[in-house]
Amino acid sequence: MSSIIIGLIAFVCVFGGALLGLFLRSILPDHHLREDSKDAVRTGAALIATLAALVLGLLISSSKNSLETMNTAYAQSGAKIIMLDRVLTFYGPEAKEVREQLRDAVQTRIERIWPKDKTKKIKMQPQNPEKPRGMELVVDKLRALTPQNESQRSLQTQALQIGNDLMQSQWLIMEEAQLTLPTMFLMVLLFWLTILFISIGLFSPCNSTIIVVLLVCAISVSCAIFLIEDMSRPFHGIMRVSSAPLVKALEHLSR
Repeated sequence: MSSIIIGLIAFVCVFGGALLGLFLRSILPDHHLREDSKDAVRTGAALIATLAALVLGLLISSSKNSLETMNTAYAQSGAKIIMLDRVLTFYGPEAKEVREQLRDAVQTRIERIWPKDKTKKIKMQPQNPEKPRGMELVVDKLRALTPQNESQRSLQTQALQIGNDLMQSQWLIMEEAQLTLPTMFLMVLLFWLTILFISIGLFSPCNSTIIVVLLVCAISVSCAIFLIEDMSRPFHGIMRVSSAPLVKALEHLSR
């Protein structure tokens, strides 16, 4: 389910709760709406509002940090790819095949995660995890190099270290991309917000001003849930991880 649909569901639940509260106000007997009843409901609503506000704030912060972490990881990967290419350049013409494999690995990675055809499904995990591919092939070719002197031996060691770092980062990103917001957690949060808006509508007069205010509040809350859900899907949402670092690295490799 996309983050937009989840945001719309949240809006329907929250604003529907507000309208339900206004409707209940019109049919409940007067003794249910006395001042002592209002105080009890307001106390409960304040408790739920505090819980919902804390959870919303924490989730937005966590989702934002997750997105920023992914962007930082790709920025570091782009820098390491350029550094690896420079090390191989210093190694000499014997590393030409490794450089070509590195360029192919980066290009394949970009095409898999940021396909030009938007209808294509993003592929984070390889179809056959047992088969070496991408950076694993680059590392294999690095190991196969035969240094002719101490300088090349040092450069090979440095290149292997960078290649292993890139390979580890790639798998860490793949695994972290599988983490999603638990559905039950989101359902509980929506329940709290719906109950909160029912209580607000229950003791609000039914007029156009109140309905507009409740509508704006419902839109704001649903937008917050949309942001949480969208940022927690860094490769599938609207606010996706940027491909700029890898594209820039590929431009450097193509020179």
